[in-house]
Amino acid sequence: MLDILKENKSSMKTEVIAGLITFITMIYIIPVNAHIMSAAQMPMEALICATSLVSAIACIFCGLFSNTPIALSVGMGMNAYFAFGVCVAQNIPWQSALAAVFFSGLIFLILSFTNFRTHIIKNIPKDLILAICAGIGLFIAFIGLSQMKLIVKNENTILSLGNLSDSYVLIGLFTLLLLVFFYAIKLRTSFILAVLISSIITWSFNINNYSLPQNIISLPNFSENGGLKEIFFKIDFFAILELSMIPIILTFFVTQLFDSIGTISGVGARSGLFEGKKGEKKLEKALIADAASSTFSSFFGTSTVTAFVESSAGVESGAKTGLSSIVVGICFLLSLFFLPLFEAIPKNAVYPVLVMVGFLMFCEVKNINFKNPAIAISSFFIIIMMPLTYSITTGFAFGFLTYVLMCFFTKQRLNLTLLLIALIALVVFVLQILKF
Repeated sequence: MLDILKENKSSMKTEVIAGLITFITMIYIIPVNAHIMSAAQMPMEALICATSLVSAIACIFCGLFSNTPIALSVGMGMNAYFAFGVCVAQNIPWQSALAAVFFSGLIFLILSFTNFRTHIIKNIPKDLILAICAGIGLFIAFIGLSQMKLIVKNENTILSLGNLSDSYVLIGLFTLLLLVFFYAIKLRTSFILAVLISSIITWSFNINNYSLPQNIISLPNFSENGGLKEIFFKIDFFAILELSMIPIILTFFVTQLFDSIGTISGVGARSGLFEGKKGEKKLEKALIADAASSTFSSFFGTSTVTAFVESSAGVESGAKTGLSSIVVGICFLLSLFFLPLFEAIPKNAVYPVLVMVGFLMFCEVKNINFKNPAIAISSFFIIIMMPLTYSITTGFAFGFLTYVLMCFFTKQRLNLTLLLIALIALVVFVLQILKF
């Protein structure tokens, strides 16, 4: 280890501190993921355990295998799609949704040993990738706002503003205001700090019957009584035989593909981690670690695992090796003993985080080249159809079909990869028409 640190011009102290900083910036995922996925009728306590364990294993594995300071956990956006886009919207059992997570991760892992990802990235216009990111951002933000009850159903106008006199709504608005303020002052720990401040206020005034738990520390619950065993290895593998699962698997796969490559390469670009031949090998190993983690995460009962952009906080603090990720993993293991604290966090201190994550993803829209007619209209449909149809799959399919049609209309060249993706998108609509 000392040789590796010396080779990378780093030190034990630097890596440990950077690891702690990364963990602090992403600890919010434990309560946030548990609250989001509990919408799929999964037990909160079990989800908290699963999130901590999966994050710990993924981070330690990535640190040891790839020797990179890339931290992994359950992906924001993909967990929302799992709970709301699949289980709630399509009334699919979470056991079946876990099967989709497993198979999408398995496909991604197999393809990690080929040049498939590089080929895809080279052949899909960057603007469409940015549009997908922005569309998912809008979708996530819409979910956050609706769960905050800031946006509610209305028989006359479909949607309308929620009840601003409701204490539940006010706590959500206060948390969102904190997040906006922290974003303005560029505070790295904004997510967890906003959640904690709102939680403390809610506990102090007993708002909506929330209160600080009597015991903050406890042993992790691995039992079948609301514990990890209730969701551990509960995958319904036979669900994969249903044709209706194909677009769901594709959505998980495509989202993870773009998210992992974008995040890992983006974090690496900040410090030159993946430059040169050694850097390329590290990049490949980091992507393999990401794919492998996503596959086994379904066994623990969580949605897709992916690289976290918060890893950049550690990189900015000097992290250059996998020791930083290992430290993050150890911290996640220790978090298993704070279950009562995570369970007591109010829901509306958590959902505003989705809104801010959605905003950050939507910001990619500024880099789209709207001067190109094919790019402009297809990006528009990708972005607008995801939240309006409550489906990432539909937005993706609409956008790529529109892009291919616009290229024909404007006599722009199309490669085989784009035609294949458009064909898959067409299959998505055919399956919906045939009601599979």
